[in-house]
Amino acid sequence: MNLLLNSSLALILLVSAQPASVAAPRSPGDPAANIELIGEGTVSSDQDEFGAMPDKNWTTLYFNRSIPAHYHYVLYVSRFRNGTWSMPETLPFSGQYRDSDPVLSADGRTLYFVSDRPAEGLEPNRFHAWSADRTETGWTNLRPLRGPVNEKGNTEFVSFAANGNLYFTSDRSGSSFDVYRCRLVNGQYQAAENLGPDVNDGRYTIEAFVAPDESFLLLGSFARDSLGNADLYVAYNVNGVWSKPVNFGPSINSKARDYSPRISPDGRYLVFSSERGFPTEIHDQPVSYQEFTRRMHGALNGLGNIYRVLLAEALGAADQQRRKSASAKPH
Repeated sequence: MNLLLNSSLALILLVSAQPASVAAPRSPGDPAANIELIGEGTVSSDQDEFGAMPDKNWTTLYFNRSIPAHYHYVLYVSRFRNGTWSMPETLPFSGQYRDSDPVLSADGRTLYFVSDRPAEGLEPNRFHAWSADRTETGWTNLRPLRGPVNEKGNTEFVSFAANGNLYFTSDRSGSSFDVYRCRLVNGQYQAAENLGPDVNDGRYTIEAFVAPDESFLLLGSFARDSLGNADLYVAYNVNGVWSKPVNFGPSINSKARDYSPRISPDGRYLVFSSERGFPTEIHDQPVSYQEFTRRMHGALNGLGNIYRVLLAEALGAADQQRRKSASAKPH
C-alpha cells in the first residue's frame, strides 16, 4: 500500500494562490480533518448542491443544484473573483432536463455530464452520458456519448483516465449500480467490463472517479460499512486487479450522506459533496424554534454542500482505516 500511496501522492502538484474557504463544522469528538466548505452563501447555500468540478486554476467551478428529492437537477457555474466565489449562473444548455454530475476533461475544454434529455438512438426516460465543448464565446457541440457507455440502462457518472479509458456507473446489470470500464483501443471504445466482485461487492455505487494514472478509484457508495448514509471510498489498482473499497473513515465521512468525489485537476484536492450539518450534529439540549428556523435557513441545514480536503490527507485517512481493519482480523 505504501507504493500505491506514493503513486497517488505523485499526482499532487504545487499551485499558486487558492480560493479562500471556511472550515467545515464537525461534531464534538470527531477526528480532526482539514475539510473546507467552499463558497458559503454562494456555491454552498441553503439549497441542495453537489457534484462540484473546478478547473485547474480554481477560477471556475461547475456544480449541480437539485430540487430535493431528485425531482430536478440543474448545472451551474461560479467564478472566483476578488477573493470570493460569484453568485452561480445556470449553464446555457441546462435547466430543461435533469442534468447531473459534471466532470471536466483534462484540457478543460469539454464538460461531461449525465442527463435524461432525449436523443435519437437513446432509450427514453433514462440517464445517459453527454458532453459539451467550451469555447471563448460559449458552449457548442452538445451531444450524447456514442458507444458502449450508453447502450443499456442508466448511466449515472463518467470519468476518464489519462489514456482515455472510460469509467462509469450503471444499473445495466438490472440488480444494482456497479462500476464499469470501457478501454480505448485504437480510438475505439471496447465493450464495457464490470470491474468485478471486489469493487462491486453488493454496494450501490453512484459515482466512480478514476485517478489519471488508474492507480486508484474514488467511489461514492451506499454500503454495509457506511457510517450512516452513503460514504466516500477508495479502491486501488494492484497490478491490474482492483482491491476492495476502503472507507475513508470518520475523519472524512460523516453520519450524513457523503458522495460525488472528484480529484481536482491540479491534483491537490479531493472535492466532494456532503449533507453534514445541523440534522446530524449532537444536540445536548433542546433546540428553540428560533434556533431551528435560523439553522434550517443556513447553508448547513442538511442539504448538500461542496467541500474539499487535501488528497494526501484523505488517502492517508483511508490507509489508516485499512490498517485498522487488517489488524482487527484474526490471524
